[in-house]
Amino acid sequence: MHILPDLFLSFAKIGTFTFGGGYAMLSLIENTCVEKKKWITREEMMNITVIAESTPGPVAINCATYVGYKQGKMPGAIAAMLGMILPSFLIIFLISKFLDSFLEITWIANAFQGIKIAVGILIADAAIKLLKVMEKEAFQIVVLVCSVLAMILIGIFSVRISSMVLMIAAAGIGIMFSLFKGKLRKETKEK
Repeated sequence: MHILPDLFLSFAKIGTFTFGGGYAMLSLIENTCVEKKKWITREEMMNITVIAESTPGPVAINCATYVGYKQGKMPGAIAAMLGMILPSFLIIFLISKFLDSFLEITWIANAFQGIKIAVGILIADAAIKLLKVMEKEAFQIVVLVCSVLAMILIGIFSVRISSMVLMIAAAGIGIMFSLFKGKLRKETKEK
């Protein structure tokens, strides 16, 4: 049970000091859970990210819940999840009480402009770390390039397509590829 305060405080720290949502938090979650605490491996982090994106709920909270469960079962999952949620909830609650006057303060408005840039950098950092762990086989690279091109074209032409559609399409292509590859191996063995 000594892990529960550590889980809560570690994720509370991430939840307190990260702006920009779940994707911006991924880099800090990896830094804390993989590099510092060694609660999970890089491979697990990549798998968690994919699963967390595919399931309902915010990515960062899903990741925290998984890590918490792995370290302390259900109490660990609850501690990590609350650690991730409570700081952000309290900050947003306090800001909402004073929102109109809050954003009128020049230095706060300027700080939020700087934070927008930092959020982009955190998201890019998480993407680069995931790319480093990714298997470098031809199929994965082709799917990656096609997904990036699709996202660029979607952005250029302002087409509204959910990222879930791309994920489902990539999963379908992956399933078809593995079935084709399995069938090809089977035919090769029979010869």
